[in-house]
Amino acid sequence: MNKKRFTITINDNRGIRQYNLHEMIKKAAIYAAFAIVLIFASGAFFIFYLNHSLNAITEKKEAMQQAYTLLEKKNYELESIVGEKEQAIFKKSQELDVVLDKLSDIEELIGLKESSKEAPIEATLVSRIDNVSLSSQKVAFMFETIPNGYPVKWQGVTSNYGWRVHPTLQSKEFHRGLDLRAPMNTPIYATASGVIEYAGMHAKSGYGNLIILDHAFGFKTYYGHLNKVAVTPGTFVKKGDLIGYTGSTGMSSGPHLHYEIRYIQRVLDPTEFVNWSAKNYKQIFKKETRVSWQSLITAINHQKSSIAQPSLQRDLLSKERWTSPAHFILMETLKAPFTQVLQSQWDEMAQLMAKSMQKN
Repeated sequence: MNKKRFTITINDNRGIRQYNLHEMIKKAAIYAAFAIVLIFASGAFFIFYLNHSLNAITEKKEAMQQAYTLLEKKNYELESIVGEKEQAIFKKSQELDVVLDKLSDIEELIGLKESSKEAPIEATLVSRIDNVSLSSQKVAFMFETIPNGYPVKWQGVTSNYGWRVHPTLQSKEFHRGLDLRAPMNTPIYATASGVIEYAGMHAKSGYGNLIILDHAFGFKTYYGHLNKVAVTPGTFVKKGDLIGYTGSTGMSSGPHLHYEIRYIQRVLDPTEFVNWSAKNYKQIFKKETRVSWQSLITAINHQKSSIAQPSLQRDLLSKERWTSPAHFILMETLKAPFTQVLQSQWDEMAQLMAKSMQKN
């Protein structure tokens, strides 16, 4: 069976050429099919490559996500730790501020405020604490040995120091102390450590039952018109010890306590002493001019912290010549010191007195 075919004849200078159209179409179809297969193969390979790359990227993303999650967790833990540390630092800072405020208050009370401002707080904190400790010990020593505060629970003053009309004699006389309002048998406490010089009825003076307490540095306190005496002469008492009870013996118009302070037999106004405290301890140096405060403070400042040798203590305590109230104060303090600071202070005094006794 004959098929119809198309023949293309080309006539040029090189001759005549004929092309069978059917073969051309067949070749074109073959080339096209090959091109399509190649395109599909290339597309499949590219898709496979993209899919593989995508899987790799996905894996990397998951790994990075896990690493990010771990970093977030660690960051959260670090933030928690930092927060705790910041709170701890803030708390310590507040505690330090409180300590510095208290330290500043103490420095102001004992007269170190101005010197502490000359250098940074951080650089001088240890030295400031050392200075405060040393100075506060000296102030504590002063308040232990020099009369201060009220001998009875404060309920008012019925008669001040100075000229007045005597309540029983009805004549103008100089009142040597303070009359402190107190009901019968109100407890009376020593206003400073010392030795009982006198305890009993003192009829000639009009004091009635009287206690005279001999303190250090030349101070004495008088407690008059007592109903009952709770101590005996020669007894060593510490500040705050009970020594008697108020009454109305002697020349008295009613129950009260007559309280006097004397310095080397000079009668002082007790007002400044009963109101004397660590908060205002410098005021008395200006207001009470009859006391040689400068020499007294110098003596305290030059006291050394050396501890007396046991042999020296035994030697001092064995001296039979020690019969004055001041000697009793020293002996009792050496036997039972009420603070380590006072022990060192009294030990230094003991050494000086022992040397003086040896020269005599």
